[in-house]
Amino acid sequence: MSFQSSDRIKHICLVSTPWPLFKRPSIQLGSLKSFLNKERKSIRVDTAHIYLNVAYAVGYDVYQAISKRTWLAESVYAALLYPERSDAIERFFRKQAYRNTVLRSVDFQELVRQAKDTADAAIQQICQHGVGMVGFSVCLCQLTSSLYAARQIKNTSPDILTLFGGATISNPFCRKYLDVFSDIDLVVNGEGELPLLGLLEHLEKFGSIETAHTIDGVVTQGSSHKETHVFSQLPHLERLKTPDYDDYFKTLNTFSPDKRFFPTLPVESSRGCWWKGEAFKKQTKGCAFCNLNLQWAGYRRRASARVVHDVDVLTDRHQTLSIAFMDNVLPAKSSDALFSDLSRLNKDLQMFSEIRASTPLKTLGKMRSAGMIEVQVGIEALSSNLLKKMNKGTTAIQNIAIMKNCEALGVQNVSNLMLHFPGSDEVDVMETMQTLAFAMPFRPLKPVNFWLGLGSPVWQNPTQFHVQSISNHPHYRILFPEYITEKNVPFSIQAYRGDLLRQKKLWKPVERKIQTWNRFYADLH
Repeated sequence: MSFQSSDRIKHICLVSTPWPLFKRPSIQLGSLKSFLNKERKSIRVDTAHIYLNVAYAVGYDVYQAISKRTWLAESVYAALLYPERSDAIERFFRKQAYRNTVLRSVDFQELVRQAKDTADAAIQQICQHGVGMVGFSVCLCQLTSSLYAARQIKNTSPDILTLFGGATISNPFCRKYLDVFSDIDLVVNGEGELPLLGLLEHLEKFGSIETAHTIDGVVTQGSSHKETHVFSQLPHLERLKTPDYDDYFKTLNTFSPDKRFFPTLPVESSRGCWWKGEAFKKQTKGCAFCNLNLQWAGYRRRASARVVHDVDVLTDRHQTLSIAFMDNVLPAKSSDALFSDLSRLNKDLQMFSEIRASTPLKTLGKMRSAGMIEVQVGIEALSSNLLKKMNKGTTAIQNIAIMKNCEALGVQNVSNLMLHFPGSDEVDVMETMQTLAFAMPFRPLKPVNFWLGLGSPVWQNPTQFHVQSISNHPHYRILFPEYITEKNVPFSIQAYRGDLLRQKKLWKPVERKIQTWNRFYADLH
């Protein structure tokens, strides 16, 4: 695709479609916008949080219930992408939703209509403002909605370039999306800042994407296998500016007063995972089930002063004190200083973060003093034997200790207990049952079933974990037509053969014990 010299891109729009958490602006969009505004002042950058408009249209309770379940979320726009499959998709949606009291009575066809009308209106607005390129941040629960929006953009304005990036797309197989989905022109593999900057400079100079495959991190139909695997990321994060969330708040302020709320502001103090980084040196690859860091190479952290500056500026600008750290893992060496400095802001912050079970009590205390009211700890198991299989680098006693420390400090711990991990055995279950007896006074963990993520260490080394015959999850065959599923596009959620039935039977006693745990904790409180 090429452009006349007078039409070279001067205006782009970055888009986030349903179904992220609606009470948070997109940090992907906010960070990219502020970075490009700083680095490329000649180009206008807008952002569109289409998911916020859809949440308003369908109702916050309905939106939130859908956004918590991947298959529910992907169903809605799949029915719009492939209307000939609408009946089967509706049956699938109802089966997935039948236990949810909010969704049980939802009219699926009306839900789809509302999602369509709202997305179409936002897309029309984008296309009417002379935009030359639209970039989609595609993360969990956003694949079908992004594909639908890209199709509508191409139907309305075929000359607009469409670019896909984000955690769902960033993997060694990203080139296949271009082969299968004709409405996507370009893909960014990995972090977005430098590839986007390079692409805009390239388009400004040449007005064509014919040689865009030469830009590190940008994948086109002309990209070689080697070029597809190239990352281009900031060597350090000090070039990042404070995220720009103004467009999100402009949209929120158009809502009726009874539908407005105080959003949670996302910030980041690091990218990647230092545990994966350290583990890599020992010839392992971080937590065995995790595929959250495929878009990063290594681990980088920002200076504490920059993070504190972001929190201070954002809370002043948007008049809300709720903060969510988006780090996959907080920096181990600088967290004490970071939260001590946040305390000195003298603001009544209310913060959330994901932390490791090895977080010391001293550090957790500093976090609480700064305003950390909720954490998700990477607990995953209460068996040291199983934690070793998962390569968590922690022990059952550390998990019990962090649960106790959260309880003592008044920090809400919303963490998971993973069931059915492939290769787990009777010893793991017995140790879990024994440990649960000591965990009963603490906030219960949420049981979640293991799912196989594309690119995770389990996926990469299946025989080590008793996994066989890996393929796309069969639910994709409901959402997508056969001509797509047969193209061997590796989607983010994978299925496998192995000891699944044995695992389900094996972990039944733990599931029953967790039910008892929930009742016991509720009675205590």
